[in-house]
Amino acid sequence: MRDQQPEQGPKRLRVAIAGLGAIGMKLVETFDAGLEGFELAAIAVRDKEAARRRLPTSQAAVPLVDIGELEPHADIVVECAPAALIKSIVEPFVTAGKQAIVLSCGALLVNMELVEIAKKHGGQIIVPSGALLGLDAVTAAAQGRIHSVRMITRKPPKGLVGAPYLVERDIDLTGLKEPLKVFSGTARDAAVGFPANLNVAVALSLAGTGPDQTRLDIWADPGLSRNTHTIEVDADSASFSMSIENIPSENPKTGRITALSVIATLKKMHAPIRIGT
Repeated sequence: MRDQQPEQGPKRLRVAIAGLGAIGMKLVETFDAGLEGFELAAIAVRDKEAARRRLPTSQAAVPLVDIGELEPHADIVVECAPAALIKSIVEPFVTAGKQAIVLSCGALLVNMELVEIAKKHGGQIIVPSGALLGLDAVTAAAQGRIHSVRMITRKPPKGLVGAPYLVERDIDLTGLKEPLKVFSGTARDAAVGFPANLNVAVALSLAGTGPDQTRLDIWADPGLSRNTHTIEVDADSASFSMSIENIPSENPKTGRITALSVIATLKKMHAPIRIGT
């Protein structure tokens, strides 16, 4: 009679974090508390001394490296850095046949060669739902025919300050008393004009009809304390509308649910049952 071998759990996956802002720190805290099946393998930051002071003492041994040194340390990278860095973060991982979880998905529109590189080398780019609900429904509807997709975003003015679209047009939101529509156009144009604000719109467009067919209105609303998004979809399989109010993180441009979406994405990789498309 053979000795029974102990059951083997899933292989622990090494995760790297690129960027240590509000999202990156939330992920560090999650790893510090324990995330079954995963280990924090490395963090890419510019100011390593400052980053080391922010890390929990239990994570003192985690390597702090430059972006170019990140890939050998991990199986998966979570990109939560400035959009301009997306290619330098993602390309080494997908070239090595690994996975990259991308939050600055607006930057994918000008770096679509990353998708081809991932396809060629067996890598994968994953865009979590982030601050927008309903991407499963949009993805399903896109298997048939979608007639139209429209998104309406309303944000407190401080969540839009500094956006290139506003700066270039000298749109000053200081002292705004009434809601003001500051943009109406395509998701592609929004990604250029609001690179730190509208990754949700690009995620919606990639799930559905594409960045040039997805319409978007952006409002600065001084009466709001939360970022709100409403999407309206008309398809041959269903017509639906959904709204979400996101509680901001320490960074007013980013909702708390964004980091939680990354954590949920990671957990799905090892889950014995997966809910959702």
